[in-house]
Amino acid sequence: MPIWILLPLVLIAALYYWHGLKTGVPGGGLFPAAPDAESARFARCSGPVRKTCVVDGDTFWYRGTKIRMADINTPETSKPECRDEARLGAQATERLIALLNEGPFSLQPGGDGRDRDRYGRTLRIVTRGGHSLGTTLVDEGLAEQWQGRRGSWC
Repeated sequence: MPIWILLPLVLIAALYYWHGLKTGVPGGGLFPAAPDAESARFARCSGPVRKTCVVDGDTFWYRGTKIRMADINTPETSKPECRDEARLGAQATERLIALLNEGPFSLQPGGDGRDRDRYGRTLRIVTRGGHSLGTTLVDEGLAEQWQGRRGSWC
């Protein structure tokens, strides 16, 4: 087979793979495996009973399960280290509420093989249309890609 026929196929496959690495979604999110089927109305968490609400920019409760977004880290809201972290954390929280309320989404496994973090939270990548909502927060400057540890926002 002539190379000019294979070259476009190889380039498409490489782009598909690269996009998957960038988004953290298997297959790059270009061809979602199934339609987004999860949805609820989210608000900020308050009080001791938490069923479906947002804790902060990377943690929320969904149908009684506490979920930590596995692909990002956002500024802390409960014990921020500085005023900038508190401000960004509040913005990330409000933006996550808006993103979750925009429509159906999917919960994908975290990708590193762990189902839960050391605090017992379920680790998931939240996607819509095959694209990570966490990546949206990163692109908007309200989160950073998860590096295995928290970064400083101060």
